[in-house]
Amino acid sequence: MVTNETKPILFVDVDGVISLFGFAPDLGQLPGPLHWIDGVAHCIPSAVGERLVRLAEGFELVWATGWEERANEHLPFLLKLPFSDLPSLTFDGRAVFGSSHWKVDAIDEYAADRPAAWIDDNISEECHAWAKRRSAPTLLVETSPSEGLTDEHVEQLLSWAAGVRTEVG
Repeated sequence: MVTNETKPILFVDVDGVISLFGFAPDLGQLPGPLHWIDGVAHCIPSAVGERLVRLAEGFELVWATGWEERANEHLPFLLKLPFSDLPSLTFDGRAVFGSSHWKVDAIDEYAADRPAAWIDDNISEECHAWAKRRSAPTLLVETSPSEGLTDEHVEQLLSWAAGVRTEVG
């Protein structure tokens, strides 16, 4: 097993990655059960928890969401995760719904010179520019907010992490 110091970091957004939106509700079937969190309904597919557990084998998972520390209050239980307290970034009130550029500073500070991947439903040009400037290996993965984290994303991320460990190790 690889220790956290040698694992790349995976910054995980919640809305549009774990909690889905923008799907057609008139199809008669939701892509996952609804959960009430802080008075808001969130559609969270059951398979997301298993996908995060698989990703934790190759990555240090870090919440990179406007939920900040509230992600740990709700998601480990809902997703049936074997871990209950992931690191979470804070954004000092900079959150802007429908964008992700406001996350770059906090992500950059946490990642430092470690290899890092970031999965989000809204990767802007500023995010891509940040990734290109980094000297450490960096991968950005954009999801569709109506589909979120898929098995294909998991395979892409784990393959990239294995390649980074081979290069570094």
